[in-house]
Amino acid sequence: MKQYLLIATLAVSAVLGSCGITKDENEVPDGGFNLFTIDQDKQLGHQVAQEIEGNPTEYPILDSATHVKAYKYIYDIRNKILATGKVKHKSEFAWRIRIINDDKTLNAFCTPGGFIYVYTGIIKYLDNEAQLAGVMGHEMGHADLRHSTRQMTKIFGVQILMSAALGDSSAVAQITTGLLGLKFSRDHETEADRMSVEYLCGTDWPADGAAGFFEKIEASGGVGVPEWLSTHPSPANRITNYHTWATEAGCVGREKYEQRYEEFKNMF
Repeated sequence: MKQYLLIATLAVSAVLGSCGITKDENEVPDGGFNLFTIDQDKQLGHQVAQEIEGNPTEYPILDSATHVKAYKYIYDIRNKILATGKVKHKSEFAWRIRIINDDKTLNAFCTPGGFIYVYTGIIKYLDNEAQLAGVMGHEMGHADLRHSTRQMTKIFGVQILMSAALGDSSAVAQITTGLLGLKFSRDHETEADRMSVEYLCGTDWPADGAAGFFEKIEASGGVGVPEWLSTHPSPANRITNYHTWATEAGCVGREKYEQRYEEFKNMF
């Protein structure tokens, strides 16, 4: 019932948006709209988190109560990013982290409302803390810029939201499944890359830390490139962007913390 109420509210928002309500917060670079409110981002994120954590076969989450040191380490990274004051929805979103115990998957993602998931595969693939901080900053940027719900607005629009509001269970399922399988546009990936630099600039990490991930991909000749990366801007372009933005912003951080990152990787 709560889910239907949520979708009903979204449908009302959709109708209002189509009638010319002022854009401001809901305006996006390509001229589209975000029909979801901040509260709806949070509720959707919570629903997706429940779906993920209710499926341990596909998403084997490491228990935070039995992996205390590992979670403390990764939360310290999150806290340092939030402490920069550059995360717009710092106080509104959850920014809760869960580690997925899957060494074969080079990925991390963040739902609407700030539920962050990091695979052990990417943790072990990276070389230092600055790289992980950069990757996390990128994923947090997607949530902070509300890319997921902007994409869903573009994909689903008013009609399916109205169908869901009227109790169409297949429409409700479509929306939830859509969030889990969502792929970001190239523009959104570039925006999230830039946010990663902004978040890290001013810390003692190199602001272009996330470039290290793409440099490793490039050095391997593309071997083991994640499927999701094939539709994104090329690694070479992203590496250049990261370095250029960090230089232009005058970011001076240099600490990569290789030793303590190795200790972190050995916890899994």
